[in-house]
Parts: sequence; C-alpha cells; structure tokens
Amino acid sequence: MSTLPPPFRDLVSELAKLPGIGPRSAERLALHVVQEEPDAVRRLSAALVAARERIQRCSICGGLTEAQPCPLCQDPQRDPAVVCVVEQPVDILSLEKSHTFHGRYHVLGGVISPLNGTGPEDLRVEALEARLAAEPIQELILALGTSVEGDATSYYLAKRLARPGCRITRIAYGLPAGSGLEFADEVTLRRALEGRRECS
Repeated sequence: MSTLPPPFRDLVSELAKLPGIGPRSAERLALHVVQEEPDAVRRLSAALVAARERIQRCSICGGLTEAQPCPLCQDPQRDPAVVCVVEQPVDILSLEKSHTFHGRYHVLGGVISPLNGTGPEDLRVEALEARLAAEPIQELILALGTSVEGDATSYYLAKRLARPGCRITRIAYGLPAGSGLEFADEVTLRRALEGRRECS
C-alpha cells in the first residue's frame, strides 16, 4: 500500500469508513473510481455532495426527505390512525418495498442499549408522545429488530405509551433473531406486519 500514490491511499481510507466496506472492498472501489472517466467521477462526486446537503430528517416522522414534511407524512391516502415505529430511516425503505403498510411512520433513531450508553432520552420517544397527543393515532406498530435491545425497547415503549384508545402491537417474528428490518425480504416483512400481535 505504501507504494501507491497518496491520493489513492486517502480514497481507500475514506471508503473504508463506510458501513459494510472492508479494506479489500475499499481498494476495489477506489481502483474503479481512479480508472473511471472523469465525467463519471464528477457526477458521482456531485451526487454525493447534493445528497448530503439536500437530504434531511423529516420534522414529523424522522425519515429521510428533501421537503418538509416528507411525502409520506403529507400523503392524504395514508392512514393517520396507524403509525409504525422503526429504529432507523432505512427501515422505512424496507417496509415500503413490502407494499403492505399504508399508515405513517415514526423513526426512533436507535434502540435502548445501556452497554452503548443509549437510553430512552437519546431516542425520539418524546416526539412520539407529542404525536400521540396531537394526532388521531389508534394503533402503534412496533417494528423493531429482534435483538435483545429491540425486545427491551419494545417492552419499554409498550409500557410508557400505553393509553386508552390506542392499540400497541408488535410485528410477528418472521424476522431472523438478532437482525434488523433492512436484512429482511419483502415477503417476510409483509407477513410480519400482517401477523402483528398485541404488546404485553
């Protein structure tokens, strides 16, 4: 690696910081980029900068959007009485691919994890409580991963958010234990939503 030009080493180093990209994958990507046509690299660079500068969190659901609020929160065809609670914005993309859920979303921003120093105050729980007070929500679907942290967070939310007139359900266990929604296929997600049960 030391014989390679410094700009190449810098590119590999930056690419390796991306999630799911190890040193070898970073090298392959860097080799592709430096051998690509300059115009293609400029387009890639412009797309990266534009995405970072223009994409933001929705002020209501916490999903990724360019406009405020996001198109899903603005869509009059979506059921405002049902809100699906997910860990991260990527989970919304996964559920939308299943073409099963037609309500609205709320992104927590993670799960309760004492080992990682993440408590309820670090998540968007208060924002969810504010939505429960302001919106005609009749059901909260907890669509969190099946990890220990996901289970603990679901239990915590079911207790904290319990109130008359609002059902709290959890998606069925069609998901592999210890994994998140982004790793599940559309059919599994559809069955998990359809088989949701009351939280206890």
